[in-house]
Amino acid sequence: MEAPIIYNLFPRLAGTMDRWSEHARRAKSMGFNWIFLNPVSQPGFSGSLYSVKDHYKLCSDFLPTVSRADGLEELSRTLQDFNDIGLFPMMDLVINHTAIDSPLVSQHPDWFKTDEQGKIVHPSAMDPADSRRVTVWGDLAELDNKQSPDLDALWDYWRKLIRSSVELGFKGFRCDAAYKVPAVLWRLLVDEAREMDPEIKFFAETLGCEFSQVMALKPSGLDYLFNSSKYWNFDQPWAIEQHRRFSRIAPSISFPESHDTPRLMSETGGNEAVQRQRYMLSAVFSEGLMMPIGYEFGFTRRLHVVETRPEDWEEPNVDLRSFICSVNALKLELGPLGTEGKLRALTPFDQPTIILEKTSGTQKVIILVNKDWHNSQGLDSKKFERCAVADLIRLRPDGEVIRGSVPGWIQLEPAEIALIA
Repeated sequence: MEAPIIYNLFPRLAGTMDRWSEHARRAKSMGFNWIFLNPVSQPGFSGSLYSVKDHYKLCSDFLPTVSRADGLEELSRTLQDFNDIGLFPMMDLVINHTAIDSPLVSQHPDWFKTDEQGKIVHPSAMDPADSRRVTVWGDLAELDNKQSPDLDALWDYWRKLIRSSVELGFKGFRCDAAYKVPAVLWRLLVDEAREMDPEIKFFAETLGCEFSQVMALKPSGLDYLFNSSKYWNFDQPWAIEQHRRFSRIAPSISFPESHDTPRLMSETGGNEAVQRQRYMLSAVFSEGLMMPIGYEFGFTRRLHVVETRPEDWEEPNVDLRSFICSVNALKLELGPLGTEGKLRALTPFDQPTIILEKTSGTQKVIILVNKDWHNSQGLDSKKFERCAVADLIRLRPDGEVIRGSVPGWIQLEPAEIALIA
C-alpha cells in the first residue's frame, strides 16, 4: 500500500450516512487514500461518540430516515461506496472502556475494573504539566483487558467485534488509547483481522503517554503510531528525537489538527499561511498524515464528540483543496516523504529558519522552513550539498508547484516550507 494519507470524516459534523459519500469524493479529489470514521456505534447517556453502549447498533444520529433498526446494513453499503471511490475505510476501535450504562456492565461485571468498594472504575487522565489536575470521565466504565477473571470471554468478545467489522468492509482500525491495552491482546486482534484480510492496518493512538508505554506495544504488530509533531514549534529538537525513537517501533502519522485539538485557524487568528505550513509539515515529517474534515476550508469551530451537529458546518474561510492536493501528490512522488525515513536538523533551532534533512535509503530531501508567520526570511543555499543537481520545489497558495534550479539565496515567504529534492 501507499503511504497512508487519511481524511478524518467526523460523523457528527457530516450528518447521516447518506451524506458521507459526497465528503469521501471530495477527499479523494484531494489525493487522500484512507477515510477514518470516529466511533459510529450507539453511545451511552452522555451522547459522546467515545462512550460506546452497543457495539452492534449504530448511533441514530447517523441513520437515514428509512433504515434497519441496527443500521449495520446501511453502514456496510456506505463502506462499499468508500471502496468504490478509492478510499480505504478506517474504524475507530475503542476497547479500553465502554459507556457506564452499557449492558455489558451488568451482563459481565467481571470484565470491568472495580475499586476497593467494588464500584466500577471510571477512566481518568492526569495533566502531564500539573499532576494535581486529573480528568475523570464519569460516563465511562474502564475495562480490565489484562487481569479480568473472565479474560478469555472478554478477549473473545473483541475477536468477534474485529471479525464483524472486517466483514462490514473496514480495512483499518485506529486503536484508541492503545497503550491502555496489553500488547498481547493487540497481537491477537491483528492476527484475527489478517486471517480474514492480510492487508488490514492498525493505527495506534498513543498521544500523551510515557515513552515506556509506547515501547511496550512493540510486540503488538500495530502498523503505525500517531506522533506529536502538531505541537512542535521548530524551537527545540524534541520532535526529531521522538521521530527517531518511534521509528524503532513503527512508522508514524502526523496531523496539523485533530478532533481532540482546537482548530488551527482559530488558534492562529485566521492565518492561512500557517494553515498551509502545518499541513506541509505533516506531509513531510512522517510516513503517514491525517487531516480532519473542514481543515481544507479553514473551519474555526472545534469538533465536539457530543455537541457538534451538521448545522455547525461553516462557510469556507479559505479554500486549500488545490494546495492539499499538490502536497499529497508530492508526498507520494518524492521517495523519502512517503516513508518514515530519518530526520536530522542541519541548522540550530534559534534562527528564523530551520533546515531539515530527511533520508530514506539513498534518497534525500532537504526541508526549508520559515518559522516566521508574518515576515519573509532568506537563507544561503551554499549550506546544502550538490545543489547544482537538485530541484527547488515551492508551492504557491493556489497549489501550483514551481520547480527550478536552486539559487544562491532563497527567500521564503511567511510560514513557507519549500523542498530541495
